[in-house]
Amino acid sequence: MTASVEFGRTHDTVQLRIPAVLRQEPEPEAPVQRKGGRDRYLDLLRALALGRVVLYHNFGWFWLPLVFPSMGVMFALAGSLMTRSLSRPALGVIRGRLRRLLPPMWLFGAIMLTLQILDGWGPDSEGHPNWWWGKLALWLLPLSTPPFGEELGGFAGFRHHVESTWAQQVIVPLWYLRAYLWYVLLSPLMLRALRKFPVVTLFTPLAVVIVMNTFFVEQEFVYGRVWETANDFMMFGSCWILGMAHQEGLLKKIPQYVVPSIAPLIMVAGLWYLQTRPVYPHEPTDIEAWPIAQALWSLGFVAMLLHISPSWEQWPRPLERWNGLVSLLNSRAVSVYLWHQVALVCAVPLIDPLWNIPFVYTNLTWLLSSQWFTLLVAIPLIGLLVLIFGWIEDVAAKRSPRLFPYPRRQRGRRRAAD
Repeated sequence: MTASVEFGRTHDTVQLRIPAVLRQEPEPEAPVQRKGGRDRYLDLLRALALGRVVLYHNFGWFWLPLVFPSMGVMFALAGSLMTRSLSRPALGVIRGRLRRLLPPMWLFGAIMLTLQILDGWGPDSEGHPNWWWGKLALWLLPLSTPPFGEELGGFAGFRHHVESTWAQQVIVPLWYLRAYLWYVLLSPLMLRALRKFPVVTLFTPLAVVIVMNTFFVEQEFVYGRVWETANDFMMFGSCWILGMAHQEGLLKKIPQYVVPSIAPLIMVAGLWYLQTRPVYPHEPTDIEAWPIAQALWSLGFVAMLLHISPSWEQWPRPLERWNGLVSLLNSRAVSVYLWHQVALVCAVPLIDPLWNIPFVYTNLTWLLSSQWFTLLVAIPLIGLLVLIFGWIEDVAAKRSPRLFPYPRRQRGRRRAAD
């Protein structure tokens, strides 16, 4: 029995038709599965971002956001993780993200509201009692900035140590949670748009923030709640979408020279814009005060970080010693971000009584007036606050509550083959 061999023509190509009996087809390859373990490189970036935020809020050094734009990095990492989760039904993913985000904020809000009320804040403070009660709902779902007392008494007996703007200072981090909430709610739509129109979707938030802060910045509504929320959303929207593109593997599909060629140009554009801004005497120009410059710089910087992305499943040997601290910061990221400003504010009234000690006043004035000493006092306070309130993150994530989630050191060393 002979098998017949036929020739056929498909378009302009001659193809050899071999019977299925004689044809040996390769077995279909199994679909590539995404690795479910933690990416230590991303964990390291998140830990560095948190550390930079604490340093900036303590020292206020204008160059820190240039060295490491923490907000852009944190939003990009969150966008990447959100995209990874969206392989499941979107509604369940959004509900899970809100469950992780809101309980730590509710605990923070309950304590801050109680302290503000004890310091004299209430419905009559703003002259609109009905609006005051209504705006309290933003502490439950922060679609806009939750209300707070801008000028308070400073607590009776502590007015010389506690500033009247203490509430305004400790509420500063909540803008991040507000923007994060909007990103989470709109991520399914952004992911769908990214898959259909990747370039347009990536640069749309950047284009919008440029238009907003170029043509509408002098309008009366600029300082309203809607403007504030939209401006923050658009300022880091491209970073969030870039994180989504990274998780989707889109950055791997473009030639390797593209990101290193374009990202520095975007960063230079941000620096150029920053240099054209008004300069105040004796005050360096801070990039965080200029949304366009910050959006450009953050996008270019994050693009380079994600382009480099080595995707560590295990720590490189030089970084193994930092595994405990990095893991701890990642497991308590929301708590550290929420409570670090409280620790910085509380450090001041703890230091002030030392000025009344003659020996300290005479010999250690340089230490008491140093911002490094404030940070030295604040770091243990941050640890204490996270120890007391951080367990809420475990409850929100449906894990067993732990006071100190420091990873246990594994016995022995890794084998050389690893």
